[in-house]
Amino acid sequence: MLSRRQPVVDALFFATVFTVTFAKIHWNVGADLSLSDVLTVLFLIAFALGRIERLDGRFTRSAAITFGFFVAFLAVYLLGFFNLETATALAQWAKGMFKFVLHFLFLFAAVALVARRSQRFFWWTLAAFCGGIAFNALYGVLQLGVAQGTGGNLDATLLAPLTGGASQINIYGAIEGANVYRPNALTGDPNHLGIELVIPILILLPIYLRLERGHRLRVPLMLTLMFLFVMELATLSRSGMLGLFCGLLVLAVPYRHMLFTARFLLPLLAVGLGILVFVSQRADFFQTVLKSRVDTGGKGTSTHFVVYEFIPQVLSQHPLFGLGLNNFSVYYEFVTGRNNFGPHSFYVALFVETGIIGALLFLGFLGYLFQRLAVGRAIGRSLAELGDGLAARVRPLVWGLTAALVGTMAANFFYLTMSFYYFFVFAMLAIAAPAVFGRRLVTT
Repeated sequence: MLSRRQPVVDALFFATVFTVTFAKIHWNVGADLSLSDVLTVLFLIAFALGRIERLDGRFTRSAAITFGFFVAFLAVYLLGFFNLETATALAQWAKGMFKFVLHFLFLFAAVALVARRSQRFFWWTLAAFCGGIAFNALYGVLQLGVAQGTGGNLDATLLAPLTGGASQINIYGAIEGANVYRPNALTGDPNHLGIELVIPILILLPIYLRLERGHRLRVPLMLTLMFLFVMELATLSRSGMLGLFCGLLVLAVPYRHMLFTARFLLPLLAVGLGILVFVSQRADFFQTVLKSRVDTGGKGTSTHFVVYEFIPQVLSQHPLFGLGLNNFSVYYEFVTGRNNFGPHSFYVALFVETGIIGALLFLGFLGYLFQRLAVGRAIGRSLAELGDGLAARVRPLVWGLTAALVGTMAANFFYLTMSFYYFFVFAMLAIAAPAVFGRRLVTT
């Protein structure tokens, strides 16, 4: 039975899921507090009050396991506290702990919520998540249009009055006096946007490919995928393209026969022709930009590899629990004098900040996500064997989630987004999907 607070809980939940990639909408109030953080606090309070009101202490097995991972990560991060050596390190650790606790508690509460709700609720959750990223990309189009057309800063017009902070589109460089812009939209970096776009593209693509002819969502999904792919290219993110490529390799296993159909090739051809016409108007300009992005000998590329050298250096000092959560920048400043530099790799941050124990724990968490997705694929196969039409939705959904997880992991070899809030929402979808659709199998 749902409580009278449930509409409020649901509204806060969907608002949080929709805004998790809106990194630029934040305020500095002693700590960096984003819009999604505020919504998360309100959601957690409403969720807890609703459970208390109904005296409902029941949780699904998946929610209980998720909470177990929360406790384990918390223990590792607390033990890492004893490796902190400066006040700056403590401040960075506290900032990281605040974000971790808030976001992982959301993961636990969201799994507990979604796993007990209907299939319709799950689909609306997925739509809110992908819709939020698409809205983010749409802002990126406007941002790029204003910068390219007038040289203006859309962030200063729309965001600064709201947040009181300064931000702008990324300026990659200049060619013959003309700026090269890379849209970062509402994220903090064009690479963040590029990697985040990988998830909706890979999740929605197999669903689109399996839709029946004449289905009302077929054209909207096709147009959405075309738009998201164009924005992926506009970010010029090599990490994003790496993640997309690896995810497509996963999808090629079950859907290889569909990758040579008109349903897949015609939209891709349309995007290609549109880009070709656009690029041909300034061929020399775009040729220079492309050469700079495929050049593997540049300073930016070498930096992505150099940071891996920090892993053995740090582990030789603090092998078990690393330097402490969110402390890579502190160590990097100590070594190089730069205080505003991230690890440029999630895996470097994982080993440097949490040590061998933290890395093994996170590997276990990833293993749990893959296990849940394997269960989801098994549910889809069983539904297909029973002749249930839902299999045509569950199987592409779970394959898409699997591809998105692989793609995100690949992209994070040279960038750092798996500690961002959006990944916790993605993890929730992967964990909750088998619980939601498994009930249909039991009923059948």
